[in-house]
Amino acid sequence: MPASRSPLRRSLTAVAATSLLVGALGACGYGSQAKDQDRAVPVARGEKVGGLDEVRIGYFANVTHATALAGLQEGLFQKELGGTKVKAQVFNAGPSEIEALNAKAIDIGWIGPSPALNGFSRSKGQNLRIVGGSASGGVSLVVHGEKVKSLDDLKGKRLATPQLGNTQDVALLNYLSQKGHTVDASTGKGDVTVLRQDNKEIPFSFKSGAIDGAWVPEPTASKLVADGGTVLLDEKKLWKDEKFVITNIIVRQDFLTKHPDVVEAVLRGSVKTNAWIKANPDRAKASVNAKLKADSGKELPAQVLDRAFRNVEVIDDPLASTLRDEALHAQKVGLLKDPLLDGIYDLRPLNKVLAAAGRPAVEDAGLGVK
Repeated sequence: MPASRSPLRRSLTAVAATSLLVGALGACGYGSQAKDQDRAVPVARGEKVGGLDEVRIGYFANVTHATALAGLQEGLFQKELGGTKVKAQVFNAGPSEIEALNAKAIDIGWIGPSPALNGFSRSKGQNLRIVGGSASGGVSLVVHGEKVKSLDDLKGKRLATPQLGNTQDVALLNYLSQKGHTVDASTGKGDVTVLRQDNKEIPFSFKSGAIDGAWVPEPTASKLVADGGTVLLDEKKLWKDEKFVITNIIVRQDFLTKHPDVVEAVLRGSVKTNAWIKANPDRAKASVNAKLKADSGKELPAQVLDRAFRNVEVIDDPLASTLRDEALHAQKVGLLKDPLLDGIYDLRPLNKVLAAAGRPAVEDAGLGVK
């Protein structure tokens, strides 16, 4: 179950192994892991918001980023931005998106909790703010049913996560610790072997039998199920009200200061996109799949898309208290030391958008700007 919500200290030092890995991944260069998506952006028309020519948006080609995918595909962000052009880039790793944000190559991004936490903490709270939520859930432990019979049968097994220190990696390590298993966080060796593999590679490892299972987000989890895997645990079952943040919206701090009206416009687009997705689930699925095909050259099979889409809930609330718990989990398993969270949220623009729509404000769990 989630750790208790005790106050966190204000300073952070990432453990050496994690820092080295994040640095190494970042050194690959955001350019090598980002794909220009100008062709997918509708033509900008009308008055520019705040006179700004363009806003650069980053996201992943994952179903857990459905808001970004559908909002870009349907032109809902561009509609709110008028003559300010949307320039979108797709990333396949959190560190590369954080690097792009730090390098001012993007202004706003959809990203998982752990990269946001790590980026904020390593910069001592100077590079980003979380300005909204985007998705909850959509993460499962999927196994070969004949190899892993139950949650009490994990010892000695080989389980994959997408990346050392990423959101699913922290969740698996924390769960194994709660079950009494000892695993070295940096090497993944212990009572259970934790292997860090790219989401694209995990299905191949699963098919070949190189791994016994994986703790992964959508659509990877549904791909494994389609290949005969068994869902041993849906992570939402571990959280209060079965809700936990899986995707946040972040913004560069200097961009938020200089262009708050542009940030508000993007957040309006996000809120309207989430409402559209909920009101039009079948059209939204098709839209998400079309954007995935545009980004990767391949769409998801219906059986994978249907299940993945069903397991992800789009949200506007960043579920701040669950981010705090995730930071505590990372601290517990040795991937973060003295997590820095104070000031990570600035929900004033989102709450302004929600108020204009006649909706209640969302909370920052005491972790917002003062």
